[in-house]
Amino acid sequence: MEYPFVYDKYVTGRNYVGRKSECNSLSNLLDSGENVSIYEPQKSGKMSTVQQTLFSMRMMGRQFLVGQVSLFNVRTVEEFLLKFGSAVIRPISSTPEEYKGIIARYLEGTHFVFDASRFASDDEVISLNWAPDSNDIRQMLSLPYRIAEERGMAYYMIIEEFQNLLHTDEHEEVFSILETVFAERNRSEKASASYILLGSLVNAMKYIFEEKRWFHRQVEHLPLRPVEDREIIEHVVKGFSMGGKVIDRDLVLGACRLFRGDLWYLNHFTAICDSKSKGFINEGILMEALKSMISIHEPRFQTMVNDLTDHQLSLMRAILDGVVKFSSSDVIEKYRLNSSANVRRVKDALKKKEIITFNEKDEPIILDPLFEYWIGKYYFVRP
Repeated sequence: MEYPFVYDKYVTGRNYVGRKSECNSLSNLLDSGENVSIYEPQKSGKMSTVQQTLFSMRMMGRQFLVGQVSLFNVRTVEEFLLKFGSAVIRPISSTPEEYKGIIARYLEGTHFVFDASRFASDDEVISLNWAPDSNDIRQMLSLPYRIAEERGMAYYMIIEEFQNLLHTDEHEEVFSILETVFAERNRSEKASASYILLGSLVNAMKYIFEEKRWFHRQVEHLPLRPVEDREIIEHVVKGFSMGGKVIDRDLVLGACRLFRGDLWYLNHFTAICDSKSKGFINEGILMEALKSMISIHEPRFQTMVNDLTDHQLSLMRAILDGVVKFSSSDVIEKYRLNSSANVRRVKDALKKKEIITFNEKDEPIILDPLFEYWIGKYYFVRP
């Protein structure tokens, strides 16, 4: 049975809600051989948008290869290269003999090898027989292009948690080589490769692409706009009706506002409502579901707050009060922020902890909508 409120995996097809313009933009960018970056908070729909776009492209008869790798547990360049290489090679091969042949043909003259014993024990498709050098990095990062050219088919390489390369000591060298690889690609060729760089640490991704300006004019940023309330309401009402249940649209609108249109939270929330109801879903059921949501996430929120200094908590209180300019003398005095220099330090600290970010107008945004609700209601005990 198809379940409408999916929150434990990415969604496509009927379960995908809104963002048609983003999917169309991504499709057009990939058709043009462009590289794309998407950086939004965790569980905000990045992978669903990418997979929905690829799903739609396949339905239109387009053929392409897709590789996918997550860097969430990568801390060294060696780890990155091996995981990346495995992800690139697996879509075009499936046996040890094929792996060995592909590595020998595409990565000749590098320190990459196929180690049969490592493959048998650890399922490691590609290994290193020496510390990687710049040529190894370059050959590996250009591998999707060479495969695309030989196969006569576009290759889309998805890298999740791209910002984690900042944890590696050699990240500047990797970024520089990747810039060279991007600069040398021939987008006029029909069969080309594109990188799709995803990141859930918004400020770290902004640091790479906006502050340090790596990959300037080589990677197109695709922002994900909030899904419209009407589309979410229709999704929720239709989802409940599948089980013979009814909910007032105004109640759904209230949930949309509380979770700021975050579909991961909303799908989890409505799934709890569904489990607690038999027919009509009233406000009492929604409040019980909200309590369940809070109980699930409260330990994480408490850990976040326990890691904040007094000044950081004061700035959070100011943000909840609607303050957008923090360096004025009256704001500094009211919230005991000491000085404008201290305000800058506190802002930077909260950004590094990925609790807040700032928009193009330099206005603060608390990244997690449920944390924003929790810290206001339960920590600062605001009405």
